[in-house]
Amino acid sequence: MIRCISPIDGSVFAERPTLSSAEARAAVARARSAQTAWAARPLDERIALVQAGVANVGAMNDEIVPALARQMGRPIRYGGEFGGFNERATYMADIAKDALADIEIEDSATFRRVIKRVPHGLVLVVAPWNYPYMTAINTVAPALIAGNAVMLKHASQTPLVGEHMAAAFHAAGIPEDVFQNVFLDHQTTSDLIAAKSFGFVNFTGSVGGGQAMERAAAGTFTGIGLELGGKDPGYVCDDADIDAAVDTLIDGAMFNSGQCCCGIERIYVAEQHFDAFVAKAVEIVSGYKLGNPLDEDTTLGPMAHKRFADTVRAQTAEAIEQGATAHIPTFAEDDGGAYLSPQILTNVTHDMRVMREESFGPVVGIMPVKDDAQAIALMNDSDFGLTASVWTQDVSRAEAIADQIETGTVFMNRADYLDPGLCWTGCKDTGRGGGLSSIGYHNLTRPKSYHLKKARVPCR
Repeated sequence: MIRCISPIDGSVFAERPTLSSAEARAAVARARSAQTAWAARPLDERIALVQAGVANVGAMNDEIVPALARQMGRPIRYGGEFGGFNERATYMADIAKDALADIEIEDSATFRRVIKRVPHGLVLVVAPWNYPYMTAINTVAPALIAGNAVMLKHASQTPLVGEHMAAAFHAAGIPEDVFQNVFLDHQTTSDLIAAKSFGFVNFTGSVGGGQAMERAAAGTFTGIGLELGGKDPGYVCDDADIDAAVDTLIDGAMFNSGQCCCGIERIYVAEQHFDAFVAKAVEIVSGYKLGNPLDEDTTLGPMAHKRFADTVRAQTAEAIEQGATAHIPTFAEDDGGAYLSPQILTNVTHDMRVMREESFGPVVGIMPVKDDAQAIALMNDSDFGLTASVWTQDVSRAEAIADQIETGTVFMNRADYLDPGLCWTGCKDTGRGGGLSSIGYHNLTRPKSYHLKKARVPCR
């Protein structure tokens, strides 16, 4: 049984039975059977159906937003995820023809030589709870547009998300067997992967989860895309706009209770700006309102589960014991459970877990640095590499710094954003592969070469 415990009050918000092994294999068989006809449809038709499904999700937003608050705690004042959901799907629809276009090498009187991109067949999307719609659509939309069938397995914390997406896409005319929302336990998922049920698997989640996916796929040659943990840094250079840097980096650290894949978890500030930066950051965070996410006044909701909050509390307490300074007093609404006070830490070092292990919560450590070289060394002193944020007035300087950072994406003067025109990717323990952009289509298809020798036409 998949069970969602609401972070609002600890009650069971939703529960769904998982598929048995036989039921899961039958779902795979139906998807594979339906995929051939789906791939044979004209590309324009697949694009239109996916866009109609996306629009249907938007029409459900009034229902979706409070359901998300109840499932994972994001305040309703922020209006859900449809803006980013729609932006990503629309971009991928717009570039589909070019990204999937044939590469023609020759079309002469004697030969036609061409490389086509063909779908893998059945794609499994294993999506996380923190941005459950936006992370899912990153793969669902381009996979369907490219001609794949899709099975979506959502996190147990957000079981209603897959149901909403399936209802919206089916109402648009996408066949039920082509896009299936499934409830699977870990063992059944691993067994299906090991049985070569899928042509491609996309997983967003923990490092441990990614390792389990790789173990299940070992020897099957199944393609796997992984976006795993992160410990994303921000660097405020000596020429940065300090006010803008504080506003954006602290929002990137605290928004969604810090539960963002590319959220800012550590900040390095040019030493001459350090005190001013910290003072402004403390002022911002002290003004947050922690509370019930269904309350329009709430700016910081509970973490999705008490165990996630416990991890952040443990990292923070350990850092303080080791000499870190905490700047934010405990909020009255902090209940020792899912409702967790935000925190800013200084006097931190990379010997502390809070600066090395993923926190995925509303805590950030801030350190002064003397120059770019020290900042680069500290940014790279991590097992993870998803994004990094550099704050400077000088584009050339930012790009030179970016060239030396071991990460998937580098931002200048912004943070915590996913640009669908760029490849969403990571390195080190953050994973491998790439989503969105034209590269996303390349990962969701395989190249197929055609070497066609034409019959000789007799001379007259």
